[in-house]
Amino acid sequence: MTSVDHSWTAVARVRRELRKSAAFVMNSGAMATGTVAAAGLGFVYWWLAARLFPPEVIGYTSALLSVMGLIGTLGEAGIGTMLVGEIVRNPGKERGLVAAAACVGVTLGVGLALLFVFGHACFSSSTELIGGWFVGAVFVLGCGLTVLAILVDQAFLGTLRATSRMIRQVLFCTLKLMLIATAAVGGYTSHTALLLSWVAGLLASIIGVDLLTRGGARRLVGSPDFQLLRTLRGKVFDHYVLDVALQAPGIIMPYVVLVLLSPAINAAFVSLWMLVTIASLIPAAMATVLFPVVRASPKQSRHDILVSVMASLLFSLVCAVFIFTYSQRILAVFNPAYAEIAGSSLRFLGFSLLGTALKFHACTLARLGDRMRKASPWFALGGLLELGLVIAGARLGGLEGLVLGWTLATSIEGVCAALTLAFAIKSGSAAGLVHEESPPSPLQT
Repeated sequence: MTSVDHSWTAVARVRRELRKSAAFVMNSGAMATGTVAAAGLGFVYWWLAARLFPPEVIGYTSALLSVMGLIGTLGEAGIGTMLVGEIVRNPGKERGLVAAAACVGVTLGVGLALLFVFGHACFSSSTELIGGWFVGAVFVLGCGLTVLAILVDQAFLGTLRATSRMIRQVLFCTLKLMLIATAAVGGYTSHTALLLSWVAGLLASIIGVDLLTRGGARRLVGSPDFQLLRTLRGKVFDHYVLDVALQAPGIIMPYVVLVLLSPAINAAFVSLWMLVTIASLIPAAMATVLFPVVRASPKQSRHDILVSVMASLLFSLVCAVFIFTYSQRILAVFNPAYAEIAGSSLRFLGFSLLGTALKFHACTLARLGDRMRKASPWFALGGLLELGLVIAGARLGGLEGLVLGWTLATSIEGVCAALTLAFAIKSGSAAGLVHEESPPSPLQT
């Protein structure tokens, strides 16, 4: 057999294996496409902001947006993740479940945002983060919209309509870019203008995806079924604890850098942190898509998990090497001052992607087996390890010490996650844990 024959045989085999995981490939492909498009537009957004806004303004605004993201995660309360796995198990009740989830999540998010605003006014001596009632009102609105956007995206994913989620992501990034460019042309380069562009982009993207999908977002919602949501409260709580333990340290990092170091250093840090965060969305998307796909087709679970893990690690390694090689050039693209502020301190940041990708998949494995409560303490311990090493690193070695602390913590977690995944796949529990009977899904008909 010639080398050409070998090549065609390999291609045919790859195509055959991918067809076995068609639902996974299509939905993760849509999520990856949306992520890549959002990454490009997000890069342009922060590049334009870095060029037009002083480093201190970028530092303060990015810290406030990180708090908004954390409140969005806390307000979502595990309900969105529950939707991803439970919509397929409750055919005919999806709309009521999504509506109830949106009511509870948005209310909780707005309440937490109000607590933060009033708490900051009472206990913080800094007036730069939230400067006045108008910024406070925009911040509260942004927190509510963040929760709503998360729930809409998760509902799209739970119904295996990742294309609609992709549309909303691209709309959000496009609209906020247009808004910041308009503000810059008008001479508005303040902290408030940057925050407004973000919040207005969120609102417009939710409205826009409904219009572009001809009511696709509205069709997700019906009369709130609080009774069904109440029966699922145990799983909601378990998902909530796991989500917060997994995501909170990464979300709040810009705020931590602002507090530990300075606004100017945070501006430089956020530029590269944004790229790392965007890159992490690819393995996160693959791991997230596994949840509804494996629930719908459990016989392919082991194959789907292996495909997702290997693709995520390869992608993460490529990103890590790229960031290690070009970190200072990337900073200079945003703003030449950033390269002087950070130097080469951020070059190891990309290697945290490897451990993060493995954590995402270990988390999905726990969700598939409904073992969120047992897994949560371990992920919480990992989050404490991350924050502890970050604080210690910043105290001992400034920005470079902070980056090394973060990378070391995620690497330790990644090794533990890899051992868990390897044991589950080798022992067959990755397949067995989802072989429970579930009601037929309308997504399969």
